[in-house]
Amino acid sequence: MEEYQFSQGKNLRCGYTTGSCATAASKAAAVMLLSGKRVDTVKIDTPKGIVLELEPLHVEITPEYAVCAIRKDSGDDPDDTNGILVYARVEKAAGSGIEIDGGVGVGRVTKPGLACAVGGPAINPTPRKMITAEVNAAATAAGYKGALKIIISIPEGVEIAKKTFNPRLGIVGGLSVLGTSGIVEPMSDKALIETMYVEMNAQKAKGNKNLLVFFGNYGEDFTRDVLKLDLTDAVTCSNFVGELLDYAVFCGFESLLLIGHSGKLVKLAQGVMNTHSKYADCRTELLALQAMFYGASVEVGQEIYKCLTTDEVIKVLQRENLQQQVIKEISDKIDFYMQHRVHGKIKTAALMFSNVYGVLGKTEHAEELIKLHVKKGE
Repeated sequence: MEEYQFSQGKNLRCGYTTGSCATAASKAAAVMLLSGKRVDTVKIDTPKGIVLELEPLHVEITPEYAVCAIRKDSGDDPDDTNGILVYARVEKAAGSGIEIDGGVGVGRVTKPGLACAVGGPAINPTPRKMITAEVNAAATAAGYKGALKIIISIPEGVEIAKKTFNPRLGIVGGLSVLGTSGIVEPMSDKALIETMYVEMNAQKAKGNKNLLVFFGNYGEDFTRDVLKLDLTDAVTCSNFVGELLDYAVFCGFESLLLIGHSGKLVKLAQGVMNTHSKYADCRTELLALQAMFYGASVEVGQEIYKCLTTDEVIKVLQRENLQQQVIKEISDKIDFYMQHRVHGKIKTAALMFSNVYGVLGKTEHAEELIKLHVKKGE
């Protein structure tokens, strides 16, 4: 694929989604089943407006069914699904219309709140529409008016799914067939934000009113291993705190507890709502300023300013007997900016930790919200 997108100072190549692979495989298999002839390439339209021309692999044609695969290309986007084969088996069926199901490596939905029905395959609405449209077009071109059954399989998906959020979302046994545009945009923040929204929707659907949130693995590990909290109601926000808080209000959650490493949470004390370093890094500047407000010398302020990590800063603050005052001020500012973002519509709190020094600080309502996530029976 030769579509490119400028991102982070580079011209990065786009790819195509598992939904596009499933669509192309389905169309190619339908054409081959209805014509009895092999095709070397297949063209599909994507919602993005880009036409893909892809090569069917592992082709098998019989009078009863046809099978082929399309190899996933994620472009320059880092993705565990890059290079996997997405299969479609198309067979004639009784009645009319098109039935779409999942086979090996396509997850089954076990919890409400997702875009797919409970008990059904994790094949999202846009890929379903794409498959239906392209296969209908192939049937019309062949003069076929009967029903067709399509089974999408991703054999490698069984293992890859274990690395994804699917198990947490209640999608078991494989991957989701995804894609709202049909195209993978490299390094896409949008995809990460949409994943977070899916997690939050799942929590809302099961009736959870109190969110437990981490930035990533550090927070999850600390919460499980040190705080011993129940992770059942947890979601991951990556760097997107602003979008997290906005969507929590939109969904009507009652509370949100954010647990994060000091390297991330300190930025919230300056109102920075996207904590990726490419957007802002105000950690040592703020900590140095607060230390001097509480009596640190200019030399100590400069030492803090030059620290590379917040753990190094904490070491200096402890030496100067300033940790308690500075972290309290930082926690209060985090509380202010979180509440400012949600306009006071939900209760928010944050707990800041260090892998070296443990729990560093808590906002006003942190203890109250922590109790909501204690494991039952403890």
